[in-house]
Amino acid sequence: MKTFDILIIGSGPGGYVAAEEAARLGNSVAVIEKKAIGGCCLNVGCIPSKAYLEYSHWLASVESANQSGLKVNVEKIDFPAIVERKSKIVSTLQGGISITFKRNGIEYIEGEAKYVTKNTFEVNGNQYYGEKILLATGGYPFVPDIKGLDTVDYLTTNNFFEMDNLPEKFVTIGGGVIAVELAFALNSLGVDVTIIEVAPDILLTIDSEAREIVKSKLESRGIKHVTKASIEEIKNKKVILSENKTYDFDQLLVATGRHQNLEIPEAMGLKIKEQFVVVDDYYETSEENVYAVGDLIGGYTLAHAASAEGIKAVRAMSGKKERPVKQSSIPRSLYIDPEVSEFGLSEEEANNQGYDVQVEKIPFSINARAITGNVTDGFVKIISETKYHQILGGVIVGSNAVDLLHQIMTVYESEGRVDELANTIFAHPTLSETIQDTAKSFLKNQSIN
Repeated sequence: MKTFDILIIGSGPGGYVAAEEAARLGNSVAVIEKKAIGGCCLNVGCIPSKAYLEYSHWLASVESANQSGLKVNVEKIDFPAIVERKSKIVSTLQGGISITFKRNGIEYIEGEAKYVTKNTFEVNGNQYYGEKILLATGGYPFVPDIKGLDTVDYLTTNNFFEMDNLPEKFVTIGGGVIAVELAFALNSLGVDVTIIEVAPDILLTIDSEAREIVKSKLESRGIKHVTKASIEEIKNKKVILSENKTYDFDQLLVATGRHQNLEIPEAMGLKIKEQFVVVDDYYETSEENVYAVGDLIGGYTLAHAASAEGIKAVRAMSGKKERPVKQSSIPRSLYIDPEVSEFGLSEEEANNQGYDVQVEKIPFSINARAITGNVTDGFVKIISETKYHQILGGVIVGSNAVDLLHQIMTVYESEGRVDELANTIFAHPTLSETIQDTAKSFLKNQSIN
């Protein structure tokens, strides 16, 4: 039996980033992975979807150029080449993790971990023991019980990127962030796309004003979306809704959320509440020296959230306890065109928490860089309060929104106020100036020092 200071189950963003931090702190570390190194995000999630979405941005640039004095033709969309490029990107990043593991003396163990007894797991007939255990086993796609679904070949987010031919008609059941990103990517490649959502609207997790801009963009691109749908049956490559409304498809995606992989936590007898593993402020479970992060514990089930939690968990294991990850410090993003990125409290949440809320918003349509780049869709919104101008949250919709948001977040994390954003000298012309203009709106009745 091999023994390690820290044994990590799962090599996704919660696991491999934690392993690197644990090794840096001087621990002997091993990581067990039953599928592919890098987990869901690298292999079937964040990275391949962004590789596909990049083509959307490139094609949008061509369209913009054709409207603005350049004549550029896209002769052919070579989807197999797109798939190959995606696979190379994934392989490159997998290799990077493997090299980092080797450099840091982290043992990588391929195979399914089966719980044996206290802190001991068996993989391929060999046993491994960890003085401390980190569970980062992620989740799997939830597939609802829909009549006839088992009679058709459908995709989930776990195998979407195995598709090697573009369909003519694509239907996705589910209208969340992942579904919309994949729908947008395929539409850019010429596919007829329909989004079917049983909830009152698509993208209910994002800012309501941002949602309206996104929906308008989807409609302008011919992406159909159906809400409050009552799905009766799937039959003969048709999704049949109530009142005999039907939507044909060559390829069907079911993207209706994810469930946690609870097999190991259940085998270990860990406390579970509402399908999530219960942890304390330092990510320790009900079992001493056993920790859990990522999808297993709820909150925002995002790659960067799991990584941040994993780092804090292994630091706690190493005697360096820190405050837990704040949910308000986790950025949430949608990578279509325009991008959407937000963090912190919404206006409604801030009001509910008793703040005297002040919200300011500036559109990109008045920004010089946005006008010259023909990227005027969207806005910058900052949620603050009237007394101290404390930053409570932010939303950016527009070109490079995902990157731009971090400028507001950095001030937020350093306990700065909108005043600091307003007083910073921003280069001109830049999209970032819209952040400063929004901050200045809070001070419009005051002198700026």
